[in-house]
Amino acid sequence: MAGVKKGKIKIAIIGGGAAGVFGALKIKSLCPDADVVVFEKSQKLLSKVKVSGGGRCNVTHHCFEISQLLKNYPRGEKDLRQAFNQFSCADTIEWFELRGVNIKTEADGRMFPTTDNSQTIIDCLMQEADDLQVDFSMGTAIKEIFPVESKIRLVFQDHQEIDFDAVLIAAGGHPTLSGFNWLSKLPHSVVSPVPSLFTFNLKDKSITKLMGVSVPNAQAKIVGSKNVQSGPLLITHWGFSGPAILKLSSFAAKELADLNYSFKVSINWINQKEDEVRDFFDKLKAQYPKRTVYRCNELEIPKRLWEYLLDRIKLDGEIVLGQLSRDHLNRLINTIINDQYDVSGKTTFKEEFVTCGGVSLKEVDFKTMESKIIPNVFFAGEILDVDAVTGGFNFQAAWTTGFIAGKTIGSRFALKKN
Repeated sequence: MAGVKKGKIKIAIIGGGAAGVFGALKIKSLCPDADVVVFEKSQKLLSKVKVSGGGRCNVTHHCFEISQLLKNYPRGEKDLRQAFNQFSCADTIEWFELRGVNIKTEADGRMFPTTDNSQTIIDCLMQEADDLQVDFSMGTAIKEIFPVESKIRLVFQDHQEIDFDAVLIAAGGHPTLSGFNWLSKLPHSVVSPVPSLFTFNLKDKSITKLMGVSVPNAQAKIVGSKNVQSGPLLITHWGFSGPAILKLSSFAAKELADLNYSFKVSINWINQKEDEVRDFFDKLKAQYPKRTVYRCNELEIPKRLWEYLLDRIKLDGEIVLGQLSRDHLNRLINTIINDQYDVSGKTTFKEEFVTCGGVSLKEVDFKTMESKIIPNVFFAGEILDVDAVTGGFNFQAAWTTGFIAGKTIGSRFALKKN
């Protein structure tokens, strides 16, 4: 097979995404005489890097306290702590900047190359691969993988079999459990995958006439659940999106899958408590009794949304505050802080498909990313039951786990060679 030489230490990387390529680079930097081959089943490397951040590549997040960083991982938080202590967001930035890629921080903490072009990141990684002489085998799918004595055997789709000294599995996530069948000869448990980053489709489409309207700080909650998240919320032509919804979909991913994506979501449009909103209206009513309800929107709710909410509860906006009944006020406050909608279905967030599920974290040593069951089998990236909210956190997990696996493999076989 192309790229695989005889008589050398042979290391296989399964998957040409961020984790796989980054792991390969680290292995080759520590063990330059090893034959390191990245097997990618498609004809494209780093495809998620290419589309991330609308084609700009959200490399990582400006979050340098590990305790804060971990809060962005609904699954994997505990295990990632020891991983991030080895390779953090700051290390990612330094790695790219040492190779001439300058990274900038945007207001929301997301970090991008200053070129605003994901190709900058791809070119950097591929130049490093070229310098280190990492080999790539494109259009190469793996049919099976299993241990044979001290080696790891890969069976390819053309039925060719090759034994490797170590294998890093970084094949990414998959939307169905059957997508992990090729791992069936490894005695590893796989947590059934479900989507983890998606927007909400609403059953009642009346609010979607406000598509494009966003609120800066809303709170979204799954009714009957403890799952609640805050942040910007965007009204779309199918329902709700924005960071608050995406975070909620991530943390509640398994629960929402069990509900078959049919549930109620409660929106607090200003992310304030009832007593705060009631106190606001009481003071406004006392100070401006002749002001119409239409004109009393000091809560920073967009005008079109404010008018929609008044219409939703059939409240005449021309009523002056002094004539606003207690019943009307109660209904208005409840709509502002507990506006409920029936959700029926989901939509994947842009091209950045993320799943939760994958290889069980209990069976992987996060200090090394090595299997606890089979020596010299390693895992990195979304093949694991690790996922994060949007904002560069999934990439950071990929860089980190790929780096650690690469460091472990490279160091181990450099020592063996010596």
